[in-house]
Amino acid sequence: MQVVILCGGLGTRLREETEYRPKPMLPIGGFPILWHIMKGYSHHGITDFVLCLGYKGEQIKEYFYDYQFLNNDFTIELGKERRVEIHGEQEERSWRVTLADTGQEAMTGARVKRAARYVESDRFLLTYGDGVADVDFRALLDFHEAHGRIGTVTGVRPARSSFGALELEGDRVKSFREKPQLKTGYVSGGFFVFERAFFDYLEDDDACVLERAPLERLASDGQLMTHLHDGYWHCMDTYRDFVHLNDLWDRGEAPWRVWSKG
Repeated sequence: MQVVILCGGLGTRLREETEYRPKPMLPIGGFPILWHIMKGYSHHGITDFVLCLGYKGEQIKEYFYDYQFLNNDFTIELGKERRVEIHGEQEERSWRVTLADTGQEAMTGARVKRAARYVESDRFLLTYGDGVADVDFRALLDFHEAHGRIGTVTGVRPARSSFGALELEGDRVKSFREKPQLKTGYVSGGFFVFERAFFDYLEDDDACVLERAPLERLASDGQLMTHLHDGYWHCMDTYRDFVHLNDLWDRGEAPWRVWSKG
C-alpha cells in the first residue's frame, strides 16, 4: 500500500517560517512534521510513500537523500576514494520514498493526478503534509474495503471550522464542501483512502483543486464514505499551531506519537 502526501503548497499563513523552507519541513521536536506523519503510517506497517513536491521541494529531496547522515553518527575517510561508515541503523530503514516534482503552481488535485504514474497499486492512501493524528490506518483501510466505494475520508471534530465540511447520511458523505462557516459537525481530517478509479475525477491542470470539483463530484455520485475519528487530530495551519505542537512534544504529551507507545 502506498501513501501519497501533498507537500507542494506555499503555506502562506505560516509565512514567517515558510519563507525559508516548505511547510512539511517545519520541525516538531527537531524532526519535520512530514517525518511525524510518515512515522504514523509506518507504525501500522505502511512504509511506501509518494511525496508530491512543489514550493522549495529541493529541500525535501535533500533531506531524504541525506537522511542516514542527518540521523546517524558516521565516519568518513577523505581522499580520492571517499569512504563512509554509518554507525547504527535508524528505524526508518524500510521506508521507500518517491520524490515527485508536481509543479510550482499546481493545486492539490493536479498534484495527485501527476503522482498517478508512481502509484503502483489499485488502492492508495492520501494525506497532506501538515496534519498529525492518532488515526488507526489499518482500521481505516478495513472500513474502506468493507464498503466498496471509491473513496473514504476521515471525519474529525476540530477546534475550528475552516476545513472541508462533511454532510453525512450514516457513513455515506452526501456532500463535501470546502471551508464553509460551520460551528458544529465533522470536517475532513485529510486522511483519505481511494481506489485507482479516483484518478479519473482529477485533471492534469494546475487549476484542479482536490477539495473542490473532484471530491464534490465523488460525494454527489455516492462514492465517498467517511470513517469517523474521535481521537486526536491537529493541523499546523498557523504559527500558533506550530508553537502548540512543539509544546506538546517537548512536554512528552504528543498524542500522535503512537510509534513510541507500548
